[in-house]
Amino acid sequence: MPAPLALTMGEPAGIGGEIFLKAWAALRTGEVPFFMLGDADWLGGIDRAVPIVRIDRPDQAGDTFRRAAPVLHAPLHRAATLGRPDSANAPAVLASIERCVGFALEGSAAGVVTSPIQKATLYDAGFRHPGHTEWLAELTGASGPPVMMLACAGLRVVPVSVHVSLRQAIAMLSTEAIVETARITARALRSDFGIASPRLAVAGLNPHAGEEGAMGEEDAAIIAPAVAILREDGIDARGPLPPDTMFSPRARKNYDAAICMYHDQALIPLKTLDMDGGVNVTLNLPIVRTSPDHGTALDIAGRNMADPGSLIAAIWMAAEIAEARARRNA
Repeated sequence: MPAPLALTMGEPAGIGGEIFLKAWAALRTGEVPFFMLGDADWLGGIDRAVPIVRIDRPDQAGDTFRRAAPVLHAPLHRAATLGRPDSANAPAVLASIERCVGFALEGSAAGVVTSPIQKATLYDAGFRHPGHTEWLAELTGASGPPVMMLACAGLRVVPVSVHVSLRQAIAMLSTEAIVETARITARALRSDFGIASPRLAVAGLNPHAGEEGAMGEEDAAIIAPAVAILREDGIDARGPLPPDTMFSPRARKNYDAAICMYHDQALIPLKTLDMDGGVNVTLNLPIVRTSPDHGTALDIAGRNMADPGSLIAAIWMAAEIAEARARRNA
């Protein structure tokens, strides 16, 4: 039996526990075992109809998975109130992430699926990273910058800049950053997704990709040179493409991933296409890491309204990437 996937606890006041239990109920008869590192009492209070078994080690998850949701118990500092984050529990949230990463690094977990976190609560407790991605790079000793890919059945998108303002994103944009992001993406498409010759669509920044300079110079001065370098590398890159047309159904058939210039240029089309099935994948890490493409949803926590579709997709994608890496390293 393959090593199980490790799921982090995430924000205990959000929907992470609910979607974990629903995902287990949906996948319990399959061949992808997983466990959560979190407070078993907290999970038991969310849905008492779902059987939970406490485990002591990741390798025990497979033996219990079909009959109960495996939980490696790690108690919260204070009982969680759904919908109301408490910074007193931030250390437990962070410890869950750190321990799951450790399991993946040592090979006792096939990968890590992170549950949504409430960043403001972690910041109040002294967390100094912009989010999961940057901290995971530090924890894993990644040799290069982490790259965020969002993926669903019909689209993969990769933003060159992530959690910065639009003004900052434009100021930071460079040929070098585009080339580095695209190279990492092409490498991951080959190694993790089994695409032998990846095709990259590189988005323009301005309307109509600048309209030959009439609507901005960045497309010709920054993006076009990056595409030329990528093509010299042997990467099938095309662009800069007009952002308003490159995400149509017809256009999406012509590439395997879209390299986008800023956060919303990437996430708006993907979330419009498949809000409930989108997956966040971190590229360029030595471990497999995926996550649901949504937040903590505090407004519906505890109301049994959360859709586990994105978590289920993240679990499947993590398992597929782990299998692809295992085949490559065999």
